[in-house]
Amino acid sequence: MGEGADRANLGKIDHIVVLMMENRSFDHILGYLSLEGGRGDVDGLRAGVANEYGGRRYPVHHLGTTVFAEDPDHSASSVDLQIGGGKMDGFAASYAATLLGRGVQDADPAPIMGYYHAADVPVYDHLAREFGVCDRWFSSVPGATWPNRLYALCGRAAGSRDGHPHNLPPLYNEPSFVRHLDAHGISWRWYSSDVATLRMADQLYCLGHRDKFAYFTKTGLPGKAKLNIRVKSEDPSFLEDAARGTLPSVSWIDPSWGLFNPFGFQQNDDHPPADITDGQDLVLAVYHALAASPQWDRTLLVIFYDEHGGFFDHVPPPEAIDDDPQTFGRYGVRVPALIVSPWVEPGSVSHTLFDHTSIIKTILLRFCAADLTHPGRRERLSTWLKAGHPHYMGTRVAHASNLGELLTSNVPRAAPAHEELTAAAAARAAAAGEHQPNPQPPTGWQRHIAAATRLLNSRGHPAGRT
Repeated sequence: MGEGADRANLGKIDHIVVLMMENRSFDHILGYLSLEGGRGDVDGLRAGVANEYGGRRYPVHHLGTTVFAEDPDHSASSVDLQIGGGKMDGFAASYAATLLGRGVQDADPAPIMGYYHAADVPVYDHLAREFGVCDRWFSSVPGATWPNRLYALCGRAAGSRDGHPHNLPPLYNEPSFVRHLDAHGISWRWYSSDVATLRMADQLYCLGHRDKFAYFTKTGLPGKAKLNIRVKSEDPSFLEDAARGTLPSVSWIDPSWGLFNPFGFQQNDDHPPADITDGQDLVLAVYHALAASPQWDRTLLVIFYDEHGGFFDHVPPPEAIDDDPQTFGRYGVRVPALIVSPWVEPGSVSHTLFDHTSIIKTILLRFCAADLTHPGRRERLSTWLKAGHPHYMGTRVAHASNLGELLTSNVPRAAPAHEELTAAAAARAAAAGEHQPNPQPPTGWQRHIAAATRLLNSRGHPAGRT
């Protein structure tokens, strides 16, 4: 399918909703589809796949718990070890080194080769069956969280496959794709529970712009007990906007990092040690809100992960075309990606190579396609003279595949019934209310977000706001 046909397919869509989760690989979350789910059309796990370390063989296996206690290392050097020059044989060795470095007694690297299956990720199982899976969606960078999130927002990173040093808050100054939306009067809104990631990526939006940032919800997730939250009644939220049919053209959703949000939500971003059950509840809330929305017929939901988090995947990352090939000339490890829309055929699988810049490519191709063309020298100069000007998004975005190829249905269809999922979520919420989880020490990601939040607050961003 050519870009012209893709663009025609994207014309079926007026609302693009993006949910970016944290730190899981494709095989870890969706590899079961081929191994246990009978999906031979999906390039997932196969029996007998293993890593070796210390004279032992560590095969892939089902994990017995939805909580992964020790966060695997996913720094650039560790990812290089995991990829092993394309052999994908260093995951057990990398995790063993991480555990030893943390002083874990009787360190066992076997869990890094573990995977979840349909009973663990019931919402994903439903979405994979009823909509589309991308089994060639690679993270943009073989490295840490922030470089990958920067590629998703800005089409580039800040010169490193790792984030800022640990003693620096993650505040970057990379021009994001939303500048193009503002330049063309395209509506957008960033929904979150904590301070929005966009505020940390693009300094143009670090303060103010209150109409562009909103809570994900003001009442708690569906099935959860309603909370007594002190927010203004006129403040928007994603769940309210979806219900009212007032979603903007582009919606970006940050999960809850489990920090300072006023709702007290559990961490639901899937970043270890988060319970992936909480992540499933979040995804279900987004899907259910859109399925019940009057805007459903014109909506595309994209669910994907920032990077693999150190978990095993068997597909070697290919080379990438980039403006900085020396540092960013290869994609990162494959991550889960699900494409949900009334225009996606049930059980679809795309083997097209995507990365996080495919989000930017899809959004710009739908709403301001001319901005994908590299501007001439005179045009670049005049643009640079404008404050807060949009920037050309770069070579990676220009060469990225877009998601129009999945929107192949001739007519939109109603969202499939999913009452069993919502009932199960409500039952889990009722049971969880009786057993509060033990507090966990903050992860490195949470410490970075907390540091950035404090710095933004010191600059004038109101405490407790998105």
